[in-house]
Amino acid sequence: MNVEDKFVSISALLCEPTRARMLWGLLDGRAYTASELSIVADTSPTSASNHLSKLLEAAIVKVEIQGRHRYYSFSNSEVAYAVEGLANLAKNSITESVKKEPKNNGVKYCRTCYDHLAGFVGVKIVETLETKGYLLKSKNIYLVSEKGWEWFLLLNILKEDFINNRRPITRQCLDWSERRPHLAGQLGAEFLKKMLQRKWFKKVEFSRELVITSKGRQELYELLGVAIQ
Repeated sequence: MNVEDKFVSISALLCEPTRARMLWGLLDGRAYTASELSIVADTSPTSASNHLSKLLEAAIVKVEIQGRHRYYSFSNSEVAYAVEGLANLAKNSITESVKKEPKNNGVKYCRTCYDHLAGFVGVKIVETLETKGYLLKSKNIYLVSEKGWEWFLLLNILKEDFINNRRPITRQCLDWSERRPHLAGQLGAEFLKKMLQRKWFKKVEFSRELVITSKGRQELYELLGVAIQ
């Protein structure tokens, strides 16, 4: 099968309505059973299992077996980027979210995008890192300056921990609600992990939404000079 045929096949798998809803549900980075994903997609568990079998065969999802349960998740971060990228096509106006700030709650304001921070808050933090010269845009990635690594060290994120890892250190992931990039890749994942450990954000149950805490607002201002309402 040539590249064009593979593209057509993968596109058909991703864009079928039931499978698309399940993939959207998996975008929070967690693993779910077929029964749980059937609720997300509003279909029967049997139908969900059939759809997941097709996604599994195409290596779009992977499965982990624990006892009697089978847990499905994205096979790799590239799938998450593809789903997030498709979401950008759903926006009718490119300038709509840029012209006005969203309300300070909800998934458009602050959320996870697979394993990294997204939404208005995620974009604002990254743009502040750029303004300070910690991150530098280069094609579809970010270069981390030496003073950038010095700043990340404040969060116990070490440059040497990213050596010899097959996953890209950084990536610009176009935010579907902001239409501006946020930080993805290995550094983006580790950054969110550290922020959650420091209790800067709280997860909302059964949602990708994150709630920024008063501690998070205070320390982001103290360490980065970014004010988030």
